[in-house]
Amino acid sequence: MKSILKTALTAALICLVSFNINAQSSKYKCMLQMSNYMGEGAYVVVSLINAKGEYEKTLYVMGDDKKWYSSLKEWNKFYAKKTEDISAKTGASVTGGDRSITTIEIDNAKINKGYKLRFESAVEDQKYYVNDLEIPLTTEGLAAKTDGKGYIRYVRLNKI
Repeated sequence: MKSILKTALTAALICLVSFNINAQSSKYKCMLQMSNYMGEGAYVVVSLINAKGEYEKTLYVMGDDKKWYSSLKEWNKFYAKKTEDISAKTGASVTGGDRSITTIEIDNAKINKGYKLRFESAVEDQKYYVNDLEIPLTTEGLAAKTDGKGYIRYVRLNKI
């Protein structure tokens, strides 16, 4: 009887801990509107940047052909060192005037701590934007519409 009770309590504790871990991040619907540019589809990477301005994590990549990742020069330096599996975080590239809606997950502990989301963009045979758009990871920043500087017209995030 004691072993059954002990097993049940252990299982309950594991469930509670796993629920607590999952509750520490939030999902956001990310709506990205591209500007009307001429040319091939843009590769866009969404990265978590820490308070020191360093890459910490890849949140999403729009463009799934790895041979073009080197065109996202700054992110690619980080990606090449980490060699993380990003296959679950990739989708199609986006062309001029297109809209993309994806879901990204953000650790709640990073909000209001000096972090930001960086959107880098590159188009074949055209300019590369290391900082096409940055969103401060603050309560206000996550609620605002943010305009891009290059191929991205704007990004809007909504907590889901």
